[in-house]
Amino acid sequence: MKPTTPTSVQIPKVLTIAGSDSGGGAGLQADLKVITALGGYGMTVVTAITAQNTLGVMRIQDVDLDVVEAQIDAVFVDIGVDIVKIGMLASPEIVRSVASALKRHGARRVVLDPVLRATSGASLGGDDTAQAMIAELFPMSSLITPNLEEASLLLGRDIARLDDFKQAAEELLDMGPQAVLIKGGHLDSTHTQLTDFLMWRTMEDGLEVVQSKEFKHYRVNTANTHGTGCSLASAIATYLADGHDLPHAVAKAIAYVEAGLEAGCFLSIGEGPGPLWHMHDFYPTALPEEEGKY
Repeated sequence: MKPTTPTSVQIPKVLTIAGSDSGGGAGLQADLKVITALGGYGMTVVTAITAQNTLGVMRIQDVDLDVVEAQIDAVFVDIGVDIVKIGMLASPEIVRSVASALKRHGARRVVLDPVLRATSGASLGGDDTAQAMIAELFPMSSLITPNLEEASLLLGRDIARLDDFKQAAEELLDMGPQAVLIKGGHLDSTHTQLTDFLMWRTMEDGLEVVQSKEFKHYRVNTANTHGTGCSLASAIATYLADGHDLPHAVAKAIAYVEAGLEAGCFLSIGEGPGPLWHMHDFYPTALPEEEGKY
C-alpha cells in the first residue's frame, strides 16, 4: 500500500543574522532559544564569532563576507523566511553585504536590533557601522529596537530621560524604518517601573498615520540580564511571523522577557551577569537552593 503523505504543517520561519556567543546567553544562541520556545523554526547566519562569557567579550572574529552572503542565500533558496531578525553586525562591510543579500531575495519583514556595544562596554560596531545601518538597513526595516545607549549613538546625542523618548523615536523613524521601539531598561536604575516607547507608521484611508504607544512594566530585581535585548527582538520577530500585529507582538515579547528574568533570578551561571531563563514555559522556575536551585 502506498504510504499516505502527511498534511503539511507550517510554523513561523525566523532567520536570525547575528554574532555567536560562546557563553550561550546572547546572540544567535539566545535567538534560537527564544524562537524555539515561542513555537517558531529558527535559522541562522553567523556574522561573527565572539569569545565571551558572563564577564565580557574577549575577542571578535568577523566571518568572511562571501560566507555571510552564502548563508543567507542557502536559507532563502531552500527553506524560505517569514521574517528576519538582525543582531550584531560588527563592520560597515558586513552591514552592506547583509543588506545586499536581503534585497536580492526580496526580504519583506526585518526586525533590526542595532547592537553596537555589549553590556560590558565592549564595542561591537562603532560610528561607521551605525551610519551604514542607517543608510542600508533602516529603510528596509519593519522595526528597529535600540536601547538608550544605541539610540544616543545613532542620534549623536544623549537620550537619558523619559521625556526624550518621543522626539528620539520621531527622529529615528524619519531615518527610514517603519517602526521604532526605544527600550528604557538603561534609564536610572532607581526607577522600579520601566517604559518602552513604540512609534510606528500605518496607512489609514490611503494616508500615512504615525501612532505611538507606551509599554510600562516593572524592573525585575536581578543581575541575570545577559541577552535581554537579543531575546526581546527575537520574541517580537517570532510573534510577528505568527500573525500578531505590531503592538500586540511587542506587548507579548515584553511579557515573555519579563517572565524569563523572573525565572532566571536565582540561576548561577558564570561569575558575572548570567542569562535570563528562556525556557520558563516548559521547565520549572529557577528557585533558591532550598527550593531546588538549578
